[in-house]
Amino acid sequence: MNITLKIWRQKNAKAKGQFVEYPLSDVSPEMSFLEMLDALNNKLVKEGTDPVAFDNDCREGICGMCSLYINGRAHGQETRTTTCELHMRVFKDGETISIEPWRSKAFPVVKDLIVDRNAFDKIIQAGGFISVNTGSASDSNSIPVSKAKADDAFDSASCIGCGACVATCKNSSAMLFVSAKVSQLANFPQGQVEAAKRAKNMVAKMDELGFGNCTNTGACEVECPKGISIKNIAKLNREYLSAKLSD
Repeated sequence: MNITLKIWRQKNAKAKGQFVEYPLSDVSPEMSFLEMLDALNNKLVKEGTDPVAFDNDCREGICGMCSLYINGRAHGQETRTTTCELHMRVFKDGETISIEPWRSKAFPVVKDLIVDRNAFDKIIQAGGFISVNTGSASDSNSIPVSKAKADDAFDSASCIGCGACVATCKNSSAMLFVSAKVSQLANFPQGQVEAAKRAKNMVAKMDELGFGNCTNTGACEVECPKGISIKNIAKLNREYLSAKLSD
C-alpha cells in the first residue's frame, strides 16, 4: 500500500502546531496502525528528521495510551477498537490519513500527538477510591453482592481512561469517564461509605479542570473503545443529586 499521512506536528505546548504531510510506501495491510507509525519514524530518523511523538504502551487495547484522532474519529473508523488494535487493512491504497491529538482544554498538547491526560488522574484522586482496613484478605463471599450489580460494576470498570469520550464530545465533557468510575464503586457495599463525598468531589474536580458539560448526544458511548454505556451518566446524576440533598 502507498498512503499519505497528514500528521499534526507541534514542537511543544507553547509552540504553534500545523499539519505536515508524509508519503509512505510499501505499507503492509497486516500492519497495526502503530506499527505503521513506527515505520514512518524509522524513515524519518534515517532522513535526519525529528520522528513523530505519540503515546503507546501495551499495544493490546488495555492501557488506553495510544489515543489518536484518525480521519475525524477517536481511535479511527472501527468501533470498539483502540488505535493499537486498528490495522492498515481498513484503509485504501492511495488514501490520505489525517492524524491528530485529542482536542480538549483539559488535555493540553505536550508534543505532536501526545497530550497531557493528568486531569483524569486528578479526578480519580478526588474520589475514585474506597477506604478499607488493611490486613489479610477477607472471604470473597463475606459481603453478598447480586450478580446484576456485579455485572454492572465490571462493565463500568472496563473503562481504560483513554479520553476518547472527551475528544469526541462537542463540549469536551468527561461525564462518561467520571460516571464509569463512580458507578463501579457505587454498586458495591464497600463503596457506600464515601458515596456522597465521592460524587460531589469528582464532579467538582471535573468542572475545575475545564471539562465541558454533558448534553446527552451519546457520541461518547459510540466512540468508546470499551462500549461504556451512557446509563452510567444517569447513575452519576442520581448519586450527585442524592449527595447534594443530603447536605
